[in-house]
Amino acid sequence: MTIALHVNIDHVATLRQARGATYPDPVEAAMVAERAGAHGITAHLREDRRHVNDRDVRLLRQVTRGVFNLEMAATEEMLAIAREVRPHHVTLVPERRQERTTEGGLDVLSSLDSLKIYVTALHELGIKVSMFIAADEAQIAASEASGADQIELHTGDYAHATGAAQIAALAALARGARLASQRGLRVAAGHGLTLANVGPVAAIASCVELNIGHAIVSDAVIMGFAPAVQAMLDAMRRAR
Repeated sequence: MTIALHVNIDHVATLRQARGATYPDPVEAAMVAERAGAHGITAHLREDRRHVNDRDVRLLRQVTRGVFNLEMAATEEMLAIAREVRPHHVTLVPERRQERTTEGGLDVLSSLDSLKIYVTALHELGIKVSMFIAADEAQIAASEASGADQIELHTGDYAHATGAAQIAALAALARGARLASQRGLRVAAGHGLTLANVGPVAAIASCVELNIGHAIVSDAVIMGFAPAVQAMLDAMRRAR
């Protein structure tokens, strides 16, 4: 089974915002990524608009030929934007203003009742819903109970570990992916994945999609955006 690559273009927008300029344009980057073989585009619209903004989201929905996945917090403001834009997928993520990037998975278990309301509202719009969670059995069960279609496993613990800790984190991801698949949930993964560490995650049979952004944007500074996307696709395919 092949595995899909969704390119997260947030950090193209980060470069733009660093100078308050109009370039580089994350919408243009999304089109380049798809021409290079990406299966979809992911963007996180944060409450503070630190990188991706409302204009980006509207245009990304128009130009994306594959799947457009909007990452967002479960808030009324973001639900209203999803209602207007109608992305193909919404991934519900935790969000804190103080964090540099998303630091961990969403606690679906403790917010199950409120999250069910958002899942129902998004489904009524024809939008598929994913929960960004740790590879934890209780969180996977809660994601299923919420009515979500998919989970995205947070791979940060694996990506930032070494040695025995990394092996253990990879085993937890594989168990979580298998359990979620058995429960009928589609399984994606992402966070901190690079050309050097993506292979073992891409090799997890139950995982059908990876969301990768920072590493591709970083590689693109040296090799160009299309070659960076293609290099990541090649690394994923070799692992599969």
